[in-house]
Amino acid sequence: MEPGKAMAEKTILVVDDDKVIRDCLTEFLKTDGFKTGIAATVKEASVELEKQDYALVITEINLPDGDGFQLLDIIRNNYPQTVVVVITGYGTIESAVRAIKTGAYDYLTKPINDDELRLAVARAIKQQSLISENVSLRSQLEQRYSLDNILSHDYKMARIFELVEAVADSKTTILMTGPSGTGKTMLARAIHHHSGRRKEAFIEVSCGALPETLLESELFGHIKGSFTGAVANKKGKFLAADGGTIFLDEVGNASPALQVKLLRVLEDRQFEPVGSNKTITVDARIILATNRNLIEEVKQGRFREDLYYRINVVTVNLPALSERVGDIALLAKHFLKRYSGQHNKKKLGITDEAIGFLERYPWPGNVRELENVIERAVLLGKGSFVTPDDLPAGIRQEQVIQGPGYNAVSLKKAVAEPEKNIIRQALEAHKWNRQETADALGINRTTLFKKMKRYGLYAEAERLGLM
Repeated sequence: MEPGKAMAEKTILVVDDDKVIRDCLTEFLKTDGFKTGIAATVKEASVELEKQDYALVITEINLPDGDGFQLLDIIRNNYPQTVVVVITGYGTIESAVRAIKTGAYDYLTKPINDDELRLAVARAIKQQSLISENVSLRSQLEQRYSLDNILSHDYKMARIFELVEAVADSKTTILMTGPSGTGKTMLARAIHHHSGRRKEAFIEVSCGALPETLLESELFGHIKGSFTGAVANKKGKFLAADGGTIFLDEVGNASPALQVKLLRVLEDRQFEPVGSNKTITVDARIILATNRNLIEEVKQGRFREDLYYRINVVTVNLPALSERVGDIALLAKHFLKRYSGQHNKKKLGITDEAIGFLERYPWPGNVRELENVIERAVLLGKGSFVTPDDLPAGIRQEQVIQGPGYNAVSLKKAVAEPEKNIIRQALEAHKWNRQETADALGINRTTLFKKMKRYGLYAEAERLGLM
């Protein structure tokens, strides 16, 4: 630590009943750029800790109304981001061990050498910074994967949120179904962070990303020499998720042999690593996901019926983005804000015309595709607003529709003929009076004139002497 460099942000509480030592320590710490507070007793220290945040507490073991161990307990239970260095004039190995076990970061004996103290403080402050950073990152992670951060106005999603809140804190197995890219992984993380297991591991495994021989080892681990390439023992994902949550994505791709093992884990929470006879028991919440129709897979004999009914306890069916058109603008603006900040690009919004293209596009890749499109627009767009020109050509092109008895035609062409017929009927009803026809159709006279020109109705009227 370099004295005086960015230390003004850190405040240290010095606790000692000896005024001379308190004064010496605070003067030394202020010289190195720290802010300080003082206390002579456990009670005074408790009051100081309530008044403001302290990065570090340097405390004597022997105090008039208690001892440093009592203060350590208070700090550990109520101020986990505060680091403690214990000092005493009566140091023993036993008290040093007890101090470390109680939560002290370091232990110094009097008389304290300046260099020794400076080194201890520097290490403690570094440790405190790591703790604070870890707490901040955990908070950001929980915020990112909270249910409140999954945006939707759609009633189907609202019902899903209600279901998730009802079961998140239980051990119930959850099966998520729906097309790829609908947010199953994000919802699984939200369930984990909404549960009492949030402080433990969230482990994700894609059952479709690994070959069968490696997937079993990945999930359950293996022992050295159990197969070619197994040069050491390996802990599997289920064991890594002990106490937390394991998310098995693409479970519909699991082989018949793996399905048998999964059934046992789901029923008994037990398994054997590959090549081992030792049974391991784990306490892991299991969430599964698939984009396949498992009922059809069961009928075709590709998925075990008993496994299907075992995992189909609580089912969450995530709708495709095309079924949530009302959410497209909401999500697009959310992703715009995220990636504008992430890539340091100044984007003020998305034009209505661009939103129109986004809402008409069928989104085969669902929310994931929309997110990628908006990030691309942020990176490549040159203006302050995302316009249609910033969208991929496949989204900008006229949407193609098909229906029973129709050949594939553009949307523009598909609506042209009905619109022409309606205008003709209105003109005939009003004896080709353009003003009356425009009023009846709810458009202005100029718009009617342009549409008559476009559909050849004006030329037709001239030929018939109606104009």
